[in-house]
Amino acid sequence: MITAENLTFTYRGTTAPALNNLSFSIPKGELVCLCGTNGSGKSTLFSLLAGLQTPSAGTLHVGSITAKGNEQQLRAQSALVLQDADLQIIGATVAEDMMLAFPTNDANAEVLCRAMAERFSLLAHWESPVHVLSYGQKRKLCLAVSLLSTPSILLLDEPFSGLDYPAMIEMRSIMKANKEQGLTQIVSVHDLEPVIDLADSMIVLHQGELKGAGAPDGLLGSLLEYGIRPPYSWLCENTISPWG
Repeated sequence: MITAENLTFTYRGTTAPALNNLSFSIPKGELVCLCGTNGSGKSTLFSLLAGLQTPSAGTLHVGSITAKGNEQQLRAQSALVLQDADLQIIGATVAEDMMLAFPTNDANAEVLCRAMAERFSLLAHWESPVHVLSYGQKRKLCLAVSLLSTPSILLLDEPFSGLDYPAMIEMRSIMKANKEQGLTQIVSVHDLEPVIDLADSMIVLHQGELKGAGAPDGLLGSLLEYGIRPPYSWLCENTISPWG
């Protein structure tokens, strides 16, 4: 599904690469934990996977799409959900924000949007101004709009940040449902606790370099070396326990 070969990216005006010579692969339908400290390159990798940036060197294959050179096609396949929902919400109401995902003359748009709103428990807020939504509801709205485009890849940037316990449980349920539907999900996190038991694999970045890619139980033991705290169950018993 996703293959990176010697993927490198350097921001204009800098000399040190933000990502340096990354090679990894992600099968279709996996949930992947992308972890690393601030400045490790997680956001840059998301930008490349979302087609927002062009690789400086190397290649990125997403299905039949190859970057560099086909970023517009890649943007149509990938959905990026930002950590700050207010940066992503455009419409004045829930209905308007969801309907903006479709052309104005699409006769089926409202039916599809209402069905997605119901899935995310937002239908009761259909006409609500977005500013009255809770933080968790805004995050769900962004997720709902992203899924309306039926992406092949869902990129979630710190999806548990700022959520209370019930909202975290609900976010996990959404991820589980996406897995059951075969959607490839890459989840960028600082705290592995709420998601590691759902993960099929991990990608570990440190200062722009790939330090590990593969099954979590083969990588968790090395995380402290890169400033990442493993889950409590791993620190205590070298096991991955169900969360919640």
